[in-house]
Amino acid sequence: MDKIIILDFGSQYSHLICRRIRELSVYAELVPYNISLQEIKQLDPRGIIFSGGPSSVYNKDAPVPQNEIFDMQLPLLGICYGHQLIVDNFGGKIKQANKEYGSSNLIIDDDTNLLRQMNADSIRAWMSHGDQAEQIPKDFDIIAHTASSEAAAIANHKKSIYGIQFHPEVVHTEQGTKILENFALNICQAKPQWTMKKFVENAIQDIAAKVGDKNVLCGVSGGIDSTVAALLIHKAVGDKLKCVFVDNGLLRLDEESQVKDMFQDNFAVNFTAIDAKDHFLAKLCGVTDPEQKRKVVGEEFIQIFTEFAKKNGPFTWLAQGTLYPDVIESGVSKGPADVIKSHHNVGGLPDWLDLQILEPLRELYKDEVREIAKILGVPNKLLMRHPFPGPGLSVRIIGEVTPKKLEICKVASKIVEDELLQQGVYDKVWQAYAAVGDDKAVGVVGDGRRYGNIVTIRVVDSIDAMTADWTRLPHKTLERISNRITNEIDDVTWVSYVISSKPPATIEPQ
Repeated sequence: MDKIIILDFGSQYSHLICRRIRELSVYAELVPYNISLQEIKQLDPRGIIFSGGPSSVYNKDAPVPQNEIFDMQLPLLGICYGHQLIVDNFGGKIKQANKEYGSSNLIIDDDTNLLRQMNADSIRAWMSHGDQAEQIPKDFDIIAHTASSEAAAIANHKKSIYGIQFHPEVVHTEQGTKILENFALNICQAKPQWTMKKFVENAIQDIAAKVGDKNVLCGVSGGIDSTVAALLIHKAVGDKLKCVFVDNGLLRLDEESQVKDMFQDNFAVNFTAIDAKDHFLAKLCGVTDPEQKRKVVGEEFIQIFTEFAKKNGPFTWLAQGTLYPDVIESGVSKGPADVIKSHHNVGGLPDWLDLQILEPLRELYKDEVREIAKILGVPNKLLMRHPFPGPGLSVRIIGEVTPKKLEICKVASKIVEDELLQQGVYDKVWQAYAAVGDDKAVGVVGDGRRYGNIVTIRVVDSIDAMTADWTRLPHKTLERISNRITNEIDDVTWVSYVISSKPPATIEPQ
């Protein structure tokens, strides 16, 4: 299968490049920037992309690829920092310039090859850089510019090497996907062979080969990720799979009974439910740091699974529904990206774990998982359910997790979901929930003063959770949500609505 590889230089957008290429049905894989020439030859890519990154090429510790990669005679596209690496490597000059963040007007000077069929003389392009090309290398041409960046896009057509100062992978760049399409399909001539149907076939074979005659323990939450992981594994190993659902007390309102009913009514898998509410809440008592909460939840999950495995095993494998974004944000992806937050099934795994981890969805994005769910016949009600964090409501409760804040969070979130369902917009947004912290505000109930909690509503639109924008809900809908929350939950006096996008914010508050 044809593939494009992306060398990761630490940009939080690196995986978006990968995602956009996959949207073209071309397999794309993120690899570390210092990958060896031999490893690249083994991957046998049709082309290479250098991601952006926070470094400057003139810094002593700047990440650089092996020099031989530039001479592989493979099509090469450098994005932002990757663009600057190309300029520097081929004898051009990079200078520190005025920082340029946000949308710029990109004037197209050459509408062939990389910028072909744009159907416009200019596009809006998303910039995020503090360096730029002062002098381009010999045998390179400028193919696009902006008012502040003379060489915003360059090309060596003979060698099929291209550098662009902007980010085509983000939705803020007009026709950015077309630019990546031109590179992957036309310049690299990669065949569009990446499909979820083929992934399912390969995954079942790979799981069967990896697991062999050993038993698999799979933690299921009732969410789409762990459910799809369980169904894929079940197709591969059958009765050697046992699914365990742990009620940690941090679930949505009445979710524990809904998960049990769903598995028992729809899936022919071995299913066990464990009530561990009191155990988790006791462990979280007094814990306020969000990273610590994630690690506590992760370790307690593993402790329970390990105890179950000892009593009901032997088990060799622990399966999880880990996705690409979980790995990226936890800082254990293959590049030098910063840790955004530890996911309980990635950064929260303890050192003493004596089970091998099986993650069949680790290289996938949420929308790809939903495609697989359709192939596997997952009920539509689960298919369209909003994502829910592995550590549950502990990351939607700012500060210590208390019974009072937990109840507020559950009931308020249910109100948000009910109102969106009633308005017919639940399936149109990516995620919607209510969060609560320790902040309080004065309210007036009847004729009396009340000092109560502030509930924060978060509703976002997204495709893959790597970027997200806040949802512009109608004012009437927001009014109904606010009125219901303050009327139906005694301890709440104020309701606020988050209008921060990702980045700079994350989707979950912690």
